[in-house]
Amino acid sequence: MGRYLPGDSLVYRLDPRGKFLLTFYFVGIVFLANNVASYAFLLAFVIFAVFLSKINFGFFLKGLKPVFWLILFTVALQLLFTPSANPLWHWGIFTFSKEGLVIAGYIFIRFILIIFISTLLTLTTTPIEISDSIESILKPLKKIKFPVTQVALMLSIALRFVPLLVDETTKIMDAQRARGVDFGEGGLIKRIKSFVPILIPLFVSSFSIAYDLAIAMESRGYKDGEGRSKYRVLSWDRRDNIMVIFMAAVTGILLFLRSY
Repeated sequence: MGRYLPGDSLVYRLDPRGKFLLTFYFVGIVFLANNVASYAFLLAFVIFAVFLSKINFGFFLKGLKPVFWLILFTVALQLLFTPSANPLWHWGIFTFSKEGLVIAGYIFIRFILIIFISTLLTLTTTPIEISDSIESILKPLKKIKFPVTQVALMLSIALRFVPLLVDETTKIMDAQRARGVDFGEGGLIKRIKSFVPILIPLFVSSFSIAYDLAIAMESRGYKDGEGRSKYRVLSWDRRDNIMVIFMAAVTGILLFLRSY
């Protein structure tokens, strides 16, 4: 997530405003799914979208790594703490049941869907396009003196910093390993403590990158967006209308499958 991958496909050529809005719309309708059929349909839709992007599926699997433990923790909570009248196993505050297993499975699939569709947005849309789309979407708020340009810039920079921080963390961990640090030895508490020395150099590096970015923007005479012309002009095409209609059809099918 957060990394742009150059390419040329139907998904790349869609208007970034449409991709941005439809991504958030899809995240919303994911919570409408309530049975195996509806989740299977959404999963098939996401796989189809990945296929249309012509991006290697491995990039999407890599997007799961940063949040793997969060997914595992959330699934474990549902498995062990979902109340049930007929549990398969019970010990103290822990309960394992068919209901918990089903809910845990649904939450796992929900995480996969949201991460995959978010990764698809960032892989096929440059940070500049995302910034321009956010600014265009929030443009009506300028009438109430809302700092649309500044907010769009901050969101774009924050999104771009995600892969940078991941790469920087990897470099720091490799440097620590070269000095004899083993992040995989010992129990859970010891492993967590072994990650503490990473935080200080990571924060220092992050502030250094932010400072360099600020200096680079100032040296190029950057000001807010008032009165600035646009080098890249966003255009809404027929394929974007087709995509909106297609998403409406997806919503209709999902609502139909909810009743089964």
